[in-house]
Amino acid sequence: MSLSISIILRKLPSSFFLVALAAGFVAGCGGSTLESPGTPLTGNTQVVLLATSTANDRLSEFNIELSSVTLTSQSGKTMTLLSSTLYPEFIHLNGTEEPLMTVSIPQDIYTSATATLGGAQFVCVSYNSSQNKTATATFSDIGNIPPANVTVNLAAPITITGSAMGLSLDLQVSQSASWGTCNSGPFSITPSFNVSPVVIAAQPTNCANGKMTGLGGLIRSVDAGGAGFSVTGEDGSGLFGPIWQVSTSSSTVFQGISGSSQLTADMPVDMDTTIQPDGSLLATRIAVEDTNTTSLSIFAGPVVSMYAPTQELSVPGREQQGYLNDTAYYDGALEFNFGGAVFQTSSQLTNMQNLPFTASFNAANMVAGQEVYITTHAPSAASGYLPATTITLIPQTINGTVSAMGSDGGFTTYTVTLAPYDLFPNLALQTYQSAVLTNPNTVVVYADSNTQMLNTKPITAGSVVRFYGLVFNDNGTLRMDCSQINDGVAE
Repeated sequence: MSLSISIILRKLPSSFFLVALAAGFVAGCGGSTLESPGTPLTGNTQVVLLATSTANDRLSEFNIELSSVTLTSQSGKTMTLLSSTLYPEFIHLNGTEEPLMTVSIPQDIYTSATATLGGAQFVCVSYNSSQNKTATATFSDIGNIPPANVTVNLAAPITITGSAMGLSLDLQVSQSASWGTCNSGPFSITPSFNVSPVVIAAQPTNCANGKMTGLGGLIRSVDAGGAGFSVTGEDGSGLFGPIWQVSTSSSTVFQGISGSSQLTADMPVDMDTTIQPDGSLLATRIAVEDTNTTSLSIFAGPVVSMYAPTQELSVPGREQQGYLNDTAYYDGALEFNFGGAVFQTSSQLTNMQNLPFTASFNAANMVAGQEVYITTHAPSAASGYLPATTITLIPQTINGTVSAMGSDGGFTTYTVTLAPYDLFPNLALQTYQSAVLTNPNTVVVYADSNTQMLNTKPITAGSVVRFYGLVFNDNGTLRMDCSQINDGVAE
């Protein structure tokens, strides 16, 4: 197996800063500016603060510590959206959304905002062929981000109205970090956010109108009767993950368990949810990949190295939670042995049987660059490789240039060329990955009538586009079953 190294670069910690959020705005996940209604604004609205990001594929992780977020109305009244510290990870939210907090605030027209920020860190991964090393570098700035380095843009004053609505906090990743290489050099963290309102549809279908997919976490408690439960989000128990109160209904789809009666504390869940008129979350899908809660730990992120003969792989803990994280957070890449693991594919997409290729994920066709969710019941991380219990292929976002378009069966196909720094082409240079993929620079994307088209620009040859879905290795060709399409980010 090629040698993997982890490099951690940090700036000295200092006190938290109160950051003023400036005006000006560009839409994130389908956000739109709300105009002032013709009737007076009275009463309160349940506002769901949503984290999302707009990014290319240069970074594998970006955490930002948020201690508070406030809005200020046109009359000068200040309302608090977030009052407890959370540490959301933004790269796994590239084009998707995750709720941070729900709060009731007076209906009004809000013109500015502030946030109290602690530290931040980002991770990049690269392979050095001359040294045969895969470097996972963590750049950390702990409580040392000057107010002048943070901006938040609003296109126009935001009208808070109705029974419930969302407010999207969209990290513009390209403007938020700079660095030399993935293993050395100076760096800076300059968080830049766009803020936009999200109008909740009566029947939400995507993140632009109130539906959130792939929310992962551990159950904290289950209500009597099992119709509701609370979940701590996977951004980490030790990293102040968000807490979600979730309900189920007769139409909730359960995967891995038979129903809500089997939900228990400390059980891992992967959920699709919709925002309800009162601002609460209703689960439309609940999947449990591992029902054993004993000494359970969860790690999710991209495979950065994999050696089939010894059944070893490494994954940076972009999201981590559970037993091993009660007292520690693991920087860099963690190493696992997958000899006894059960391989699975996320059930978030339901059309795989219709694809014009065999969509499979197993130990024989896993490749570096695919994003996975790993469970382990290891009692300690101090000795060697962690034994993986389950390894589940999960959806991911790729950003690339469309070189060709076509059709195959009931699917529109997009041939997408990736930038050289993307994990698939970069990590394919590793000694034990070089012969696995025929063309690691290309992904063939399959979209059908269920694919959510959130792009605002028409897609043609030469367009830079973000695609979200499951990426498979089909006999050396990368193919994506795509569930969502967004405008791309300059490479």
